[in-house]
Amino acid sequence: MLRFRPAYILIVLVALSAFAPRAGAQFKSEAFSNGFGGDDGAPADSAEAMFSLREYFAGLSHKKELKIGTLAGGSAVFIGGQQIYHKQYWKLPIVYGGLGATVGGGFYYHNKYKTSLKAYEEAFAIDPETTLTVDEHSHNLSKLLFAGGALVYWGTLMDGVVSYPTDNPHHAGKATMYSILLPGLGQAYNGEFWKIPIYWGCLAGAVHYLDVNHTNYIRFKRIHNEATTPDSGYTGRISAQTALYYRNLYRRFRDYSILAVAAFYLLQAIDANVFSYMQDFEVNDDISMQMGPTILTPDMQYAFSGGGSTAVGFSLGIRF
Repeated sequence: MLRFRPAYILIVLVALSAFAPRAGAQFKSEAFSNGFGGDDGAPADSAEAMFSLREYFAGLSHKKELKIGTLAGGSAVFIGGQQIYHKQYWKLPIVYGGLGATVGGGFYYHNKYKTSLKAYEEAFAIDPETTLTVDEHSHNLSKLLFAGGALVYWGTLMDGVVSYPTDNPHHAGKATMYSILLPGLGQAYNGEFWKIPIYWGCLAGAVHYLDVNHTNYIRFKRIHNEATTPDSGYTGRISAQTALYYRNLYRRFRDYSILAVAAFYLLQAIDANVFSYMQDFEVNDDISMQMGPTILTPDMQYAFSGGGSTAVGFSLGIRF
């Protein structure tokens, strides 16, 4: 079991916060609008298309429409923004009440656990046979409540993506956000269910090796610390030099595993974004070829010899 999961959950939440102000800039703007340019023909990935607080709050006040990436990115920090944008105000008490109850309860029981742990350590220092115990029930309950708060937060973002209105059944922005929130869901949205086992298998394998490598890294780190501490009384068969070698080896493998998890996660999100566009590509058996006479002039794109004079040739066109 991963003993460092709370730290990685915190890292993910921080990454989401960092992702929020840049959500519209990570992909081309058309990736979240299913278009290929702005209304005026300007490139859709210009600076004006990137996330801005002014644009986001103008959307929340219903003064302008927001792209799904801008809306989801801003709501990752300003929780409940998607529900306000969709005018689903009745959901806000559920969102804030759920977060307040779970996170607040988590901190309450975590403080109870810390208080009992401190009291036990003080009593044990005086009397090793003390009858005081650590409140493990509060510890486990706090972890469950924090996990519940994370689930409410995730559900709030997912609800906002599901509720985003679009007439396109293969909206690239929705496909991308689905995969960001739940790997494989973007592929299901695109109708490519056969890809889900592949990505989940890759992610599961990477997480498995992350767990194995981290466990061994912690093990050899502990052995090395004990072997290099003069008064530790270490009598194991593994020398300090060997423990140091394997500690560094498994730390490197652990870091590679983290990169593998991130790579597969990013790949499936990009896959969902790209193939949502390809849903509209028309591929049929209507293949034809046209060939006819033409006049080649010097200012044509392809150069030819002839001293700058015109020439007569054939043109070949293939339609597919």
